[in-house]
Amino acid sequence: MTYPDLNRIITYSPAYTIVPTYECFNRCTYCNFRVDPGQDRWLSLAAAQSQLMPLKAAGMIEILILSGEVHPHSPRRQDWFEHIYALSELALSLGFLPHTNAGPLSFAEMNRLRQVNVSIGLMLEQVTALPVHQHAPSKLASLRLEQLEWAGQLQIPFTTGLLLGIGEAEADWRQTLLAIADSHTRWGQIQEVILQPYSPGDQEIRSAPGFPIEQLPAVVAIARQLLPTEITLQIPPNLIPQPELLLACLRAGARDLGGIGPLDHVNPSYPHLHLHALQDLLASEGWQLQPRLPVYPQGDRQLPVHLKSAVQTWRNDLSRWAEQQVSQPSKAQRV
Repeated sequence: MTYPDLNRIITYSPAYTIVPTYECFNRCTYCNFRVDPGQDRWLSLAAAQSQLMPLKAAGMIEILILSGEVHPHSPRRQDWFEHIYALSELALSLGFLPHTNAGPLSFAEMNRLRQVNVSIGLMLEQVTALPVHQHAPSKLASLRLEQLEWAGQLQIPFTTGLLLGIGEAEADWRQTLLAIADSHTRWGQIQEVILQPYSPGDQEIRSAPGFPIEQLPAVVAIARQLLPTEITLQIPPNLIPQPELLLACLRAGARDLGGIGPLDHVNPSYPHLHLHALQDLLASEGWQLQPRLPVYPQGDRQLPVHLKSAVQTWRNDLSRWAEQQVSQPSKAQRV
């Protein structure tokens, strides 16, 4: 089934990822990101500032603060959280829009972080208990579903998603999507759902084939059928090797390509496609690739006043960019 879209617009976020720490107390067998607790030197504020300073000229908007998880009962948990908060403040002070994905947070942590982040994310992955999460306490579905509820109660624009190909069945996809839809129906907090195919990497413990990528358009179609229409479906183009499959996912209802930057830290074996190559591929079927902010327009009203101001500045910039594309498409600057 082809999902209709009269505007023919596909979005992406010009994004740069900073990692406070790779250490994580979970041991998901498919992970290519983590190191053992205590085996990683945390990113300093000075080092983060050095990374961020040149990015405005490179057209970056979103700063994704992507962290491994420090155990909730660790004596270092408070220092870890305060460091993420300080990195968010730093990104804001430099004119960027922060989005944090740092695993499950307490209600109080989420409430504080919403003051310095325009959106927050947490992958639900699957609501079914799976062997790959046997040594990953924070991957309990009940814990992650609680995060969706808290985000709704706190009116935080929220991103979540499914990880596909980690031992689940099609019925599990449907159950997970329905759980997301149910939470969104209560609170209206979910702005996008990522459909991420598991792709084997060099650092993981698990030795298994990746998600059968030819099935991804069918998953997109199922998600589009089960989720409210205002929730955008996101697919990661660097994990879809065949151009025709990427286009098939768009025909099935995907409308966003996620954050595109120098490196995918979660899947370091799969580099992002060059932005110009993506633009040309999409244009071949009449799609237009446009940059977006890490908060969708419907989430603006949920933001604290000082964040609304920062977001509006960027919305004005993107409006001018879009007008330039229309008036001078051959000379328009590519963000």
